Amino acid sequence: MEISDFTDKSVHSLTKQLGKKLSAAGKVCAVAESCTGGMIGATLTAIPGSSTWFHGGIIAYDNRVKKKVLGVPENILDKQGAVSAETVTAMAAGAAKLISCEYAVAVSGIAGPGGGTDEKPVGLVYIGIYFQGQTVSFRHMFKGNREAVRKATVITALQHLNAHVS
Repeated sequence: MEISDFTDKSVHSLTKQLGKKLSAAGKVCAVAESCTGGMIGATLTAIPGSSTWFHGGIIAYDNRVKKKVLGVPENILDKQGAVSAETVTAMAAGAAKLISCEYAVAVSGIAGPGGGTDEKPVGLVYIGIYFQGQTVSFRHMFKGNREAVRKATVITALQHLNAHVS
């Protein structure tokens, strides 16, 4: 996915749609962000009235925050790594529990330009969604520079969250 596929208008529209769905259901969401460093929360709070359906988030850039604040088990971080399906699902569940909400989205990835390996290259991002007491994860490979990977992560995370709100 290329970030050029999206416009600010489409992100705004997607975010407004998410807010309407959450409001109509009387539900709220939270975020747990690593590689995006607060960009998802900023995107959500750009919508007037978002405080009725978005209650907050955690920027868990360091593994100690993932573990101590969000409750990601140490063995997951040791065996699977911070950039993994297991980590983002634990992050999403931890955020939902901590913030007392029905929905949460979590992201962790390698935005670059460094930090990638053959097993986990730059552009690899995992997105976790907590909904109705369940978690799911999605693996994505984004192209482009650091900014492009982070923006694509925000948009894709919002798409996944939107798809799971009922």
